[in-house]
Amino acid sequence: MATMDEDIEPPSQASAAQTLDKRRFSRDHRVLNRDEIDNLLATTAGRPFNVIHRLPELKEEGIPYLIPGLPITCRVDNTERYTTRSKVHIGTLYTVTLTHGQFHWTVKRKYKHFEDLHRDLYNHRMMIHLLPIGKFAKERQQLRAMPEEMPSLRGNQRRRMTSSKMKHLEEYLNGLLENRICRNHHSMSDFLSVGTLSFITDLGPKGLEGPIFKRSGGHRIQGLNCIGHHQFCFRWSRRWLVVKDSFLMYMNRDKGRINFVLLFDPEFQVKVGRAYTDTKYGVCIENFTRNLIIKCSSYRQAHWWSHEINRLAATCHFLKVQRFEGFTPPRDSTLTKWYVNGCDYFADLAEALEQAKEEIFITDWWLSPEVFLKRPATDNFWRLDEVLKRKAEQGVKVCVLLYKEVELALGINSGHSKRTLMDMHPNIKVMRHPDHVSSVVFLWAHHEKMVAIDQSVAFVGGIDLAFGRWDDKQYRLIDLGSTEPAKIVTKPEPKEDTDNGLAGPNPSDNEAEEAVDLTGNTKLWLGKDYSNFICKDWVQLDRPFEDNIDRTRVPRMPWRDLSAVLHGRAARDVARHFIQRWNFSKIFKNKYKDHFYPYLLPKSHCSGDTPSFTVPGCKKAKVQVLRSADRWSGGTCENSILNAYLHTIENSQHYIYIENQFFISCTDGKTVYNGIGDAIVNRILRAYREQKKYRVFVVIPLLPGFEGDVSTGGGNAMQAILHFTYRTICRGEQSILSRLSEMEDRWTEYITFCGLRTRAELSQSLVTELIYVHSKTLIADDRCYIIGSANINDRSMLGSRDSELAVFVEDEERIPSIMGGEEYQAGPITLALRKECFSVLLGVASEPSIKIDDPISDDLFFLWWNSAAKLNATIYNKVFCCLPCNTVHNLQELKEYTSQERLCDTDPEKAKEELKAVQGLLVHFPLKYMCEENLLPPLGTREGMAPVGLWT
Repeated sequence: MATMDEDIEPPSQASAAQTLDKRRFSRDHRVLNRDEIDNLLATTAGRPFNVIHRLPELKEEGIPYLIPGLPITCRVDNTERYTTRSKVHIGTLYTVTLTHGQFHWTVKRKYKHFEDLHRDLYNHRMMIHLLPIGKFAKERQQLRAMPEEMPSLRGNQRRRMTSSKMKHLEEYLNGLLENRICRNHHSMSDFLSVGTLSFITDLGPKGLEGPIFKRSGGHRIQGLNCIGHHQFCFRWSRRWLVVKDSFLMYMNRDKGRINFVLLFDPEFQVKVGRAYTDTKYGVCIENFTRNLIIKCSSYRQAHWWSHEINRLAATCHFLKVQRFEGFTPPRDSTLTKWYVNGCDYFADLAEALEQAKEEIFITDWWLSPEVFLKRPATDNFWRLDEVLKRKAEQGVKVCVLLYKEVELALGINSGHSKRTLMDMHPNIKVMRHPDHVSSVVFLWAHHEKMVAIDQSVAFVGGIDLAFGRWDDKQYRLIDLGSTEPAKIVTKPEPKEDTDNGLAGPNPSDNEAEEAVDLTGNTKLWLGKDYSNFICKDWVQLDRPFEDNIDRTRVPRMPWRDLSAVLHGRAARDVARHFIQRWNFSKIFKNKYKDHFYPYLLPKSHCSGDTPSFTVPGCKKAKVQVLRSADRWSGGTCENSILNAYLHTIENSQHYIYIENQFFISCTDGKTVYNGIGDAIVNRILRAYREQKKYRVFVVIPLLPGFEGDVSTGGGNAMQAILHFTYRTICRGEQSILSRLSEMEDRWTEYITFCGLRTRAELSQSLVTELIYVHSKTLIADDRCYIIGSANINDRSMLGSRDSELAVFVEDEERIPSIMGGEEYQAGPITLALRKECFSVLLGVASEPSIKIDDPISDDLFFLWWNSAAKLNATIYNKVFCCLPCNTVHNLQELKEYTSQERLCDTDPEKAKEELKAVQGLLVHFPLKYMCEENLLPPLGTREGMAPVGLWT
């Protein structure tokens, strides 16, 4: 069993250290230049936040804990009487209140502590005096002013009044603090309970600090504890505990390394006593992921820690379950902005990344390092990996969390993404999660898409920083460019990857390298970025600039998606979620426990109202960050996105507009459990029974995004998603239309289902392609909207499956508008978003007579929306024999339909004339497609043997 003085580190470090020599960067740069040191010492308002990433260097350089040039004063306020162990002598405990600039804190000290401080400082003075070395000359000069003796409160002094005793101690301590050598001595730091994290402005108030003994174990994560909690199964370690306003952490103070971070959450509580700790004078600190047990020297000290921790945590929002059972409350007056499509989103993100000064957090389902953020690209300046490398070289810490896919099922090659980024600079850290075998997680994914910058600005939504996602409102099908780039030269990439940033002894010699001359380039989608994943899924992502499909023959598939940017406290909420996931992954995966991967600390919300920069065009609204999370994904449980969807639908008064990649809902208690479809049915029936106008707009992709030959029915995965989509909409007793049967055919007055399609001319031939709707958006009543990564299915909504992130935005202002032919007070941000969506989908730019001010008017719903969608579908089917379509009910009809001649081939001129009548992008979703076939995968296939939950 380890002794209490042993420095216990996670056992996995030894094994992790064996592979460090293979990683291109085995450690961060540990050298602080003179300018960096001067910057750390120059400010008197508080330390910069970057200090948390330079703790070992600060320790090596001997940077003082107290801010140079900033006075520190003390006041001995009052005393407490306590009984010593002898049960005879009554001692006095002094309360010392300290002020250092904007920071205020309190410590409690006995007279013995003052004596110990004086002894240590006196010994230091004598040592300096006895060492006749020139460099100590200034110290000797300053230490001469130190008093030889401290005020004695013994003997006749006991008769002094208490106030006189406090005054003498106060004067003595203030005198020491005026001496530079004394105030920076380690014994004074211990006496004042200050450390490297004490005066960092963005970490909030000074908080509580001090030395503790902590017990190993206590994790509520499978595989991280010894069997049982017997005294022989744990070890004690001496650590420095720091408690801030929304988290606590402990560190190895001698080495300047953070060892663990515990975030406050609704399960947070502090318990004192042997009954909870199996330890005399023990304190148990709990949250959702850990029971941290510390040992104190006395009963009084244990209760002091308990009281002060609870006092600091009392104002923390994260201790309570918030609206929608979420982890964070709505944040008023938040600067926010929405994005439709990736064009403006990527451009604003690129500019925001350039503004980063401290940290960049990124998490994606898929990340392509070679994706261009601004287009057309004529050089590599705005390529994602180049942007991140540039910021890393400037000292910004870049932390990236990637979903580690099951490689046999997905080809997103997160290993290539990790190697590419981590080989660039040691300031770029990339983790992949989960390890499917050890986690027993084979079906679920990290599906969220998020970028947070300096914990002050955050981008959230449905757009991965990956190939195929960039698009604008033109939804181009072709991209041949006016000039061809230079020939691409590719070197083979090593196959080795142990998920620890490994790429052989000298990755620069054999990593994948592609050079492409972008001078004069006019292409918007280079290489793999030009995609049609239903025609052919992505392959060979380690060769990013080689085309995946023949762009002279195959049209690309346009990508429609929505995202949002947030500032201030809401952005801090997003960053906190990332930090929770990052620290959880670091604890869970042994290979990430070495010090190359840092623990991250959340900034205090008390300084969150003044972001370091703002994205242009933002307006203020109430914003709440929502998520789906489970123990496997982040060590917590939440499904606030689902609750927000249900609340918004149930409380909507006039309409809801849904754009989503999936539409799988309607609870049956056997295969599908999210109740979004049920909420839509109930809201429509309520409007029908009350004889009130109410509209539901549903826009989903015409086909699921799986590779497959649609002319033969598509692949099994595609058919499985279609099965559950049709089960939700119109097939079976649980479907929406079946449950609206009491309305007979009048359901068409309330709800409409559409997809999107467009056309172009490629190599002198007419072509068409569906627009892939990847959005995850709900708009209600021109006053609020939800944008995020969560699809309408069980995987995204239940919280126990995929991890997701979303934002619920409510307008705080009102502007005049119209609803149902009457005057209406709409929210300006939501109204603008809804109009943008309607304008593009209905083709208002080419037909100004279409009026979209009133979203529930009969003209808009019946004439410009439904009639146009029906006509567009008819024209596309006539010209291109498109799939899916309502005239194909079974495989035999599918074969006959696909074998007939197409008008676009037999009479291109007539086809062009027909296509002139197409208005906008809407086409009705074909509700009768393959209605006579069972679309579930056959049992003998790989898809058929998969659990049903994989598709729902």
